[in-house]
Amino acid sequence: MEFYKYHSLGNDYLVYDIRKNQEELDQEKIVRVCSRNFGIGSDGIVAGPYEKDGNMYVRVFNPDGTEAEQGGNALRIFAHYLKAIGDIQKESFELYTKSGISQIRYLNREGNRIQMTMGKLRFSSKALGLSGPDREAVHEFFNFGGEEYDCTCVSAGNPHCVIVLEDTDRETVCRIGKYSERAECFPEGINTEIVKILDKNNIEIEIFERGVGYTLASATGACAAAGAAYKRGLIDSDVMVHMPGGKLWTQIDEDWEVKMIGSVKRICKIQLFEDFFQGI
Repeated sequence: MEFYKYHSLGNDYLVYDIRKNQEELDQEKIVRVCSRNFGIGSDGIVAGPYEKDGNMYVRVFNPDGTEAEQGGNALRIFAHYLKAIGDIQKESFELYTKSGISQIRYLNREGNRIQMTMGKLRFSSKALGLSGPDREAVHEFFNFGGEEYDCTCVSAGNPHCVIVLEDTDRETVCRIGKYSERAECFPEGINTEIVKILDKNNIEIEIFERGVGYTLASATGACAAAGAAYKRGLIDSDVMVHMPGGKLWTQIDEDWEVKMIGSVKRICKIQLFEDFFQGI
């Protein structure tokens, strides 16, 4: 099995080109490959390209083997991979995931600085898979680990619980995230971001991803956090999102369509030994 390792702002993914690999990925193999102790180590795998009705699809997998609906960093990484191997010659193209379509645009010749659309932000509890009657989950209080938090829940292709606090740090988001990720009120699980408002055009966030845990950066998390803060009137529609791994620019239009710009970096090509999966 052959993989290409990339990262975007410290959020690392393995590209699995299905045209170069005959072996199917299953949950057990994904967990083993993504393990930082017993495998290559990564925040997930992006596999493709799949073709359906003339459209190009990718699948994004978390390190616990579950499939994610969306993954902004993963999609930009796969887009750069396609550019690097010469599959994409044009400036822009469309890439499909489980949650829908993203417009990809290369902003430089190398193809490592990329603008992409992330679809429409949705605040409906039904779209988020929240329990209870359908409603906008804005300024809604949830109890995580015995503490009440003022939350705004938003779907950016996948579900997010966003909490605005005076300060952000890893310890706090991990403490909240271990409860919120699989809380009963979120039957499908949820990603969690804590947000500090720096000014009208800058926010700082920390992220705890469903199926991943603490992570240095998340494109969908950045878009969700920006959307939640904008919904509450705390920031403008154009905002720079500061994460431990780096910065992403996001823009939200009047229809809640969101786009973002970020860079990716190639790390290495990896060939697994034939006996790697023996004994699992």
